[in-house]
Amino acid sequence: MKILFLACLKPKTGNHTTAERIRSHIESAGHICELRHAGEFQSSADVNSLLSQDPPFQGALAIHLYRAGRLLLDVQLPFGVIFGGTDINEDVKVEQKRAVMEQVLRKARFAVAFTTKLKEEAEIHLMSQSSKIYLQPQGVESEHVDELRVFLLVCGLRTVKDPLYLVEAFSAWHCKNVPNILIILGPNIDPVLTAEVKSAVKRTTGVFLAHERSQQEVHAAMKRSFAVVNSSVSEGMSAAILEAMHLRVPVLARNIPGNAAVVQHEVTGLLYSSPQDFLHQSQRLLSDQELRERVVRNGKLYVEEHHSLEKERETYQRLVDSLHSV
Repeated sequence: MKILFLACLKPKTGNHTTAERIRSHIESAGHICELRHAGEFQSSADVNSLLSQDPPFQGALAIHLYRAGRLLLDVQLPFGVIFGGTDINEDVKVEQKRAVMEQVLRKARFAVAFTTKLKEEAEIHLMSQSSKIYLQPQGVESEHVDELRVFLLVCGLRTVKDPLYLVEAFSAWHCKNVPNILIILGPNIDPVLTAEVKSAVKRTTGVFLAHERSQQEVHAAMKRSFAVVNSSVSEGMSAAILEAMHLRVPVLARNIPGNAAVVQHEVTGLLYSSPQDFLHQSQRLLSDQELRERVVRNGKLYVEEHHSLEKERETYQRLVDSLHSV
């Protein structure tokens, strides 16, 4: 069965979380459930246009009697509604909205209330048949912080670092694998790009933007991460990559000359050439413990051998001393 599911899907809201969870319940039973933001549609006519596609929908579901339910009033499909809370608690106070919601409830095959109080209020204010309203408290699925897998992108927000390169692909992956999250951490250097990044983060799930931190705090964040990510268009030599290796954190770096000079694929880290390749390499890192241990071990050894702080200090001291030589 193919179901159209309408809800208010503003990112990172309770409604969005609830809708995604219910959608997963429907699909786990073998149905196809197309979840759409109610704000995409102005009227039932817009919904009917969507319903004309092939293969056809056989049913519909909506969260919130007014915001989403009204869009189903003139569709020729059986549908059910889920009370959102504000519809029963607030919108019933507005006569025009209450009249529309009464029509929706009359036409709906069933309605779902999260609490006994909502069920009673609907019966009082919307003159609904009690037998039509099912009481079903929300199920809870919490994410334990310890179970989150943080992919940390450390970079200044400027074009050459390309911080938006992975956002859409990662967000889609997060929706299927909720514990995986991407955190972009770094200073706001380019105001225009910073605004674009903030906008992108707001409209996607599973991607977060963190403010600039001290080096000590960045290193602490790295140590708590599942992997450190680089998505730059070009690099001289990424300090974040070397620091991650030294801290025994796996590195996933975009395959560009500057990164390939320090990251040997499958030896000291993993290189990727596209957002989809990034997902592939990330999944390998998740599923192959031997690979993970190998790149961590070799990355640490590589940095100790080729990027010694002592050797760097000696070199610069010697070069500076040479400036005074006759």
